[in-house]
Amino acid sequence: MDVRRISPEEALEAIRRGTEEIFPEEELLEKLKESHRTGRPLRVKLGIDPTARDLHLGHLIPVLKLKLFQDLGHQAVLIIGDYTATVGDPTGRNEARPPLSHEEVLENARDYTRLLFQILDPERTEVRWNGQWFGSMSFRDVLWLLSQMTLARMLEREDFQKRYKGQLPISLHEMVYPLMQGYDSVMVRADVELGGIDQKFNIAVGRDLQRAKGMAPQVGVCNPLLLGTDGREKMSKSLGNTIPWDGTPEDQYGKLMSIPDPLIWPYLELLTEVPMDQVRAWQAAVEEGSLHPKEAKMRLAREVVKRLHGEEAARAAEAHFEQVFSRRELPDEMPEVHVAAQDAPGGEIWPVALVVQAGLASSNSEARRLIRQGAVRLDGETVTDANENVIVRDGMVLQVGRRRFVRLRYQG
Repeated sequence: MDVRRISPEEALEAIRRGTEEIFPEEELLEKLKESHRTGRPLRVKLGIDPTARDLHLGHLIPVLKLKLFQDLGHQAVLIIGDYTATVGDPTGRNEARPPLSHEEVLENARDYTRLLFQILDPERTEVRWNGQWFGSMSFRDVLWLLSQMTLARMLEREDFQKRYKGQLPISLHEMVYPLMQGYDSVMVRADVELGGIDQKFNIAVGRDLQRAKGMAPQVGVCNPLLLGTDGREKMSKSLGNTIPWDGTPEDQYGKLMSIPDPLIWPYLELLTEVPMDQVRAWQAAVEEGSLHPKEAKMRLAREVVKRLHGEEAARAAEAHFEQVFSRRELPDEMPEVHVAAQDAPGGEIWPVALVVQAGLASSNSEARRLIRQGAVRLDGETVTDANENVIVRDGMVLQVGRRRFVRLRYQG
């Protein structure tokens, strides 16, 4: 798309959706006007650190914003932080991240581009690895980078401030991280940087370093942090409240249907392309009682799954949800798990071991917790005692929660 197709003001209005802060907004408007006048696309940067293999829908939000800039005719610049990931972003943490080897980082990154290109146009995305410049920096270059930051300025960061006041250790390598992220902006000559609102300090450092190199500073476009399925904390694998980006359509649909009702509206704003007038109309209808929250949630789930997997997958996921959860029927297909006779002599087996063996819990302690919560069912009957053996027969269905089923195969 030609950047001159729509006005800078219309472009800014589209960018504002799902944005917590644009700083400075007036600079972004000026950049959009200049781009519109000259036809030169803005260079819009998004950096992703491969600190883990798993991505969730919280990671998707800035990628969707990058896709919007792409659709507006601008140049997407995707930085895979193979060097920044070995340091680890200290944002929001009260202790240093365990260091990762470069080999671990590369392994984590293996599936990133596959997922990112579900959303982005690979033909119009410039992919850079920041090891391309950090791997060849001299010590003189490192000293110049360190000279651009004072300790007082670094301790303005809320997370470092809390750790300093609480006498918790702050490693010097953690303080280098914002400078590394900022230097990425210098190396790719970014006009705009995208990220969560927790990245504001790091993005501002990029502005400072660009000025120091005689460049026009980038503008930060920051999205709010997505709350997880618990509705209380930001989406995080460590909190167990995530919806995996790489999950199946059925799993994603089911987890979206499980979110607390107040999350429907921010999820629609941040994760879908449903016009905001329509979102507000649905919200008003729910509040006045003419639209059931479940129906609004189904529309949300359908839109998100469609965006990631296509219309046909979204329809199938909705049908699966209706079959399994609304009508309390079993899915047509489910994994099979073979229970060995030596593990269940006479058909009796410890339920904790059964849940772990079926792959529905990662440890005995997790299986016990699930049983205590009443989340484990065997052929529709809730397993209530983690210490009392259960009887298994061939063809029984073991269920954990509302979405996970396996069929047991047993020959005594």
